[in-house]
Amino acid sequence: MFNRKDVQRLKKTGLAVLTSCLLTSTIAFASATKENNKAAVFSEKELQTAAWIRDAARTDNLSYKILESLTTEVGPRMAGSPGDALAVAWAEAKFKELGFDKVWKEPVTFPSWKRGIEKAEITAPFPQALVITALGNTVATPQNGLTAELVEFATLKEMQAAPIDKVRGKIVFINHKMQNSNEYGLVVPGRSKGASEAARKGAVAIVIRSVGTDSHRLPHTGVMTYDADVAQIPAAAMSNPDADMVARMIKRGKPVTLKLEISASAAGTYTSYNVIGEMTGSELPNEYVLIGGHLDSWDLGTGAIDDGAGCAITMAAAEFIKRSGLRPKRSIRVVLFANEEQGLFGGKAYLAAHQSQIARIQAAAEADLGQGPVTKMASFVRAEALPLVKQMHTVLAPLGIEAGDNNAFPGPDMGDLRMAGAASFGLALKADDYFDLHHTPDDTFDKIEPARINQAAATYAVFAWMAAQAPMSFGSGAELLSVIKAAKK
Repeated sequence: MFNRKDVQRLKKTGLAVLTSCLLTSTIAFASATKENNKAAVFSEKELQTAAWIRDAARTDNLSYKILESLTTEVGPRMAGSPGDALAVAWAEAKFKELGFDKVWKEPVTFPSWKRGIEKAEITAPFPQALVITALGNTVATPQNGLTAELVEFATLKEMQAAPIDKVRGKIVFINHKMQNSNEYGLVVPGRSKGASEAARKGAVAIVIRSVGTDSHRLPHTGVMTYDADVAQIPAAAMSNPDADMVARMIKRGKPVTLKLEISASAAGTYTSYNVIGEMTGSELPNEYVLIGGHLDSWDLGTGAIDDGAGCAITMAAAEFIKRSGLRPKRSIRVVLFANEEQGLFGGKAYLAAHQSQIARIQAAAEADLGQGPVTKMASFVRAEALPLVKQMHTVLAPLGIEAGDNNAFPGPDMGDLRMAGAASFGLALKADDYFDLHHTPDDTFDKIEPARINQAAATYAVFAWMAAQAPMSFGSGAELLSVIKAAKK
């Protein structure tokens, strides 16, 4: 049996042992925590590699050459046209030429549309021909055209508020001038919704001022849609100088009459492809960073700015990483999306094909606002990954890139992926002159400035490599999806 002294001695001994164990555990925990914290950021060596990519890629990437190839060897590539098929074949061949580890296609099916004849002229009181273009998806006029009085509105909203008698039997002219690139979202509803809204009030056609910031006599095309519950009326856009002239005619107080002739038509169902190239990761090959642009363009120009540049920037970024002998942990996947222009069909098809694999997307970022340079980087990642984003920005800051918030939008074709929970980055491209060229015959390769597109390609190379090399997941899947759902409440 133990006496009182034995019990006291055992208590002291036990306490010492317990204290020793607790101390050992605390030290071990602190060490592990320190190690985990250390692992949750990029190492100095990784930061040095990223800085090297930034500097080297700025002067040694293939973006300019890739874009020259696309615009010269393919040119216009409107969805559903022969140029669409040529672009798909070009993209497959180019990915292979650039040394991508995997290259494949995924089908995208959509209704196609054909342009045809497009003419307009003022018949009274001051007869003059106008420079117009049909809007994508518009129906045709009668075979010999239609003639009616113009009625002018400053905005779509003004037209919607007008009495029916002011509109019935006339051609609506929406004269909403776009002052700068920030006003695109304010002006574009007149293009996309104007026809159906005018038809509700009995208009026979609609002609809008082009959605663009230029003063060239070149009209801007773009997609429009019809509501199912109203008549479909022809829709066109006139150049900005023509819109100014027509407005001056109307101000003279006499009825202004327009003749419009369009022979556009639906062209049946067409299947194109998202064309995909991938550089395989070294440790987590089934996870990937997703970058890209849309392969289709409108048919008036050669699609250099919109969006050949985005395709070239992202292809060149991945190619530079591969050519430099760098193989990050995760894969880098470049997707050239089909038919963005007429309804985001390629982006929607990609989501449908990969809906169950959102968690495998480490980060997504699309280039679709011209040639650059990149001016800001925003993120949409789990809170624990924000220190990594801060390090990424530190590397990119010497390129003149500002830090954004944590509510990024990755681009039109990837927007649905973000809403499905994909971690996303917004690499904002300078767009001061983008809407001078957007959807016009002036969207051609001669507008590309090597310094601008090279900076953008270098930025995407740094972003793609760092995101693919990151020591933790950025939160794609259920974690970020819960953040999105909470924000909607």
